[in-house]
Amino acid sequence: MKKVMITIAKVIAGILGSLIGFLALCCLVTLLWGGVQTARGTVTQELPVVAADFVPTVRIVAFTDTHNENENVADAVDTAYAMFDKDSTYAGVDAFFGLGDFTSVGGEDDFRNYAAVLNEHVREETVCINVLGNHEMKADNAEELFVKYFGHDTNTVTDVKGFTCIGFSGERSLTEWTFTPSSLTWLSREIHAAEETAGDKPILVFQHPHPFGTVYGSSLWCTPQLNPVFAGHSKVINFSGHSHFPMNDPRSINQTTYTSVGVGAMARFELDKNYIVGQHPERYEDAAQFCVIEADDSGRVRIRGYDLLSDSYFCDYFIENVNDRDTFAYTYKNMKAHDGEPVFAEDAVAQAARDENGNYRITFTEATAPEGFIVHEYIVKIKDADGKTVYKDTFLADYYIVNDDPFAGFTVDGDILQSGAEYTLSVTAESAYHYTTGPISLPLVIPE
Repeated sequence: MKKVMITIAKVIAGILGSLIGFLALCCLVTLLWGGVQTARGTVTQELPVVAADFVPTVRIVAFTDTHNENENVADAVDTAYAMFDKDSTYAGVDAFFGLGDFTSVGGEDDFRNYAAVLNEHVREETVCINVLGNHEMKADNAEELFVKYFGHDTNTVTDVKGFTCIGFSGERSLTEWTFTPSSLTWLSREIHAAEETAGDKPILVFQHPHPFGTVYGSSLWCTPQLNPVFAGHSKVINFSGHSHFPMNDPRSINQTTYTSVGVGAMARFELDKNYIVGQHPERYEDAAQFCVIEADDSGRVRIRGYDLLSDSYFCDYFIENVNDRDTFAYTYKNMKAHDGEPVFAEDAVAQAARDENGNYRITFTEATAPEGFIVHEYIVKIKDADGKTVYKDTFLADYYIVNDDPFAGFTVDGDILQSGAEYTLSVTAESAYHYTTGPISLPLVIPE
């Protein structure tokens, strides 16, 4: 019996050792890749703006992670048509691409309901292509259901107004997001074939998980297998989802030797805090974003994020030439150089109000970031009259909610603060690229 226990202990120790080694390797790879990202590229004097003579010859709308929020899908399609039917520069929408996770459980009802919405709202003359996400793959007959309801293969190459658009679902291998060699070979072959005929035009790839270490959210919700397939193909612009990380974050576009774009989510946001993913902050369910992609024949591309809840654009990126990676402006290095410390207004104030649960809602004048950038999170401390810290926390800024509210806020349990007492609120703001400013100190009076 003792020998058996020793053997079991050795097996467990071996498994734990292997797991720790694997995690250590992942950390090392992440650090090395982060170093490569930080060092790559040239710092430009300014970030690109849309050229005055830019006239698109194609327009595509992409959305992802709808998770049965089919009313958002209908709204996205209808809104896109309403915006562009009479656009003075280039009228119409040429294609819609759904990037997966339109379901939650992978059942046939979810396929049927999502397809019914597309069939009702997408016009017959508009291309409509979908790819499989990990939630669809929960169904044993996912590929069969996919072809049944969408009428095309899970991996497709579609010509949209002379632009090669690749929809890649891949095939599952050992884990949820490892692809079989044959499916990756297919993707590589189609990219090479597209390069032969694309001329100066970009090659647009639509799939579900982010390539590892590229856009915001790709440290975990990703696959490393796509990186070597895309590497060196400057014409490739890859659009992906899976992470639910908001497209408002400027890190949702990234250029190395190709371009990656995170398309946000149409149902529920997720973010990271202190580099830990899986955070669901206040109002994280207020998610309804889609991506508008426009390109011309010379290799110029405009990419915008649109928020359905506020009916407004919230980001606008312009790639001046996909054929010349030396001109890529949206590298991590260059974007970080254009970000900067958030700024608090001189007349910033803090206030407290008791909510219906007897807790205190603390609000303060939010900091502002450079144009096109964001305040990502706040570090707050509340000190009493003796200077003792009675509360501290880090919470995510609500930049993913598009509104004009000039205040940020958090909630403190009612038994931590005394009614009628005076405190000092200390606030530090941190940007997307980890510039910090503060702390500022604001007087805070708790109401009776």
